[in-house]
Amino acid sequence: MSRSALVGNVTAMLEDAGFVVSDRCAIRPKSFDVAARRGPDLLLLKILGNIDAFDAQTGVEMRRLGTYLDATPLVLGLRTRNQDLETGVVYFRHGVPVFSPDTAVDLFVEGVPPLVYAAPGGLYVNIDGDILRDERQDRGWSLGQLASELGVSRRTVSKYEGGMNASVEVAVELEALFDRELTSPVEVFDGAEELTDADEPDEPEAEPDDKDMFSALTRVGFTVHPTNRAPFRTVSEDDREDRVLTSHSAFTRTAEKRARIMSSISRVARTRSVYFVDEARRETVDGTALVEREEIEGIDDADELQKLIRERAEA
Repeated sequence: MSRSALVGNVTAMLEDAGFVVSDRCAIRPKSFDVAARRGPDLLLLKILGNIDAFDAQTGVEMRRLGTYLDATPLVLGLRTRNQDLETGVVYFRHGVPVFSPDTAVDLFVEGVPPLVYAAPGGLYVNIDGDILRDERQDRGWSLGQLASELGVSRRTVSKYEGGMNASVEVAVELEALFDRELTSPVEVFDGAEELTDADEPDEPEAEPDDKDMFSALTRVGFTVHPTNRAPFRTVSEDDREDRVLTSHSAFTRTAEKRARIMSSISRVARTRSVYFVDEARRETVDGTALVEREEIEGIDDADELQKLIRERAEA
């Protein structure tokens, strides 16, 4: 299956599941392919045939964007170099949850969350330690008795009851012993690891061509978050945490294409979008406001710029 067809199939599945899906980010570089929203849940999805193509830099960028936009970064893929992704299993690459389209159908369409995740050494599940402890005590079993049944140490059983995860094999054995479910779903929507200083000590620095735009946005009161591989150059927010996707360049056909993609993402992410240009012969591109560089020089605060963006977007 071609990647384009795979993206189309995933988009159709998400729409069937009640998500509003953005246009595909058909420009490079790109850290994600589509944004999708259902109610409060905003997803930024990278869709790949082979997930080995998902690199560390893209993982950091997706996690950073997830923080900026209150979104969940996810990768949907079919396989690695060595094997197909198993249905019902969540993998993790560079701190981002990864699973197959079939797992996505179960989760988003059928409402059946995955229970198994892959980690070094095999497949694991989350054991509900409180339920396990209650079941053991209801049987009148000591930690040692349960440990003997499982063929593990007493300390290991104590760790299961304290919240340590277990291999799939142990979980199956426990559920057979007590004749009830003891596992809890993998937290997909909160599954991405938070960025730490070890991952990325600083936000990316502004490219030389971007510095004037960044300075202008900062001057009027925005907090500006640069991006590396997004279809926009920054996510900027005012003191009310109203977010704006921004970019800038001469207004070419490529810029117009980028502005349309920004508009589509903004509608899904519930932000505004603005494209700063040297000269504009129109006021908007599908809801992305066009603002000439000279105009922002006469703006004094974030509210004034937000008003201008809103008026242009609605023109």
